[in-house]
Amino acid sequence: MVARLVVQTVLWLAGMGVLLFGAAGTLAWPAAWWFLIELGVLSLWVGLWLARHDPALLAERLAPFVQKQQSRWDRLFMMAVACVWCGWLTAMGLDAMRFRWSAPLPVALMSLGSLCVLACIAMCRFVFAANSYAAPVVKIQAGRGHKVVDSGPYAHVRHPMYSAALLFFVGTPLLLGSWWGLAFVPVMVIGLGWRAVREEQVLAAHLSGYAAYMARVRFRFVPFIW
Repeated sequence: MVARLVVQTVLWLAGMGVLLFGAAGTLAWPAAWWFLIELGVLSLWVGLWLARHDPALLAERLAPFVQKQQSRWDRLFMMAVACVWCGWLTAMGLDAMRFRWSAPLPVALMSLGSLCVLACIAMCRFVFAANSYAAPVVKIQAGRGHKVVDSGPYAHVRHPMYSAALLFFVGTPLLLGSWWGLAFVPVMVIGLGWRAVREEQVLAAHLSGYAAYMARVRFRFVPFIW
């Protein structure tokens, strides 16, 4: 399992590096190197923690993003996410380095971006500690005794991992120095919100107690906002 974690992480980082540096037209992009190193170290930190404390969840996290158990709409959504992700990274490489459409960002903002990425991964670690069913795809994990989780961050919002993703969406373009990357964020947030609503429909229909949980915890991403 650990070997698979390392291999998938390396391949994932290599793929992102190809998109970023290929679009940038240069390897001399310190912010991109820092982004990949930070993301790699943090991802391995969480993955190794899962390997020790919840290997079943790690297996779910390493599974393909398109699975037979998914609804058709979620398979299409995940394929769309892959396309948008690749386009997002490419756009930031073109913007920040090759054509320099964006004015250089202050070091303080780029540092804030790095902190947002750190906060995102740390929040995901807390989510995994609370919810052993936090798979990357929408499905009912009947074979693992899937049940409603309402402790930890789930006591405050219904989708704390999506809340963490908001920090990543903002932090990545700040760290990479791309205002055009930030322009993608509203579209990505809308997409995530759409998926959250559809996911709740599946869980309310097929997971005992989820409808009551929705009544208790009113907010999806950010307390007192939505």
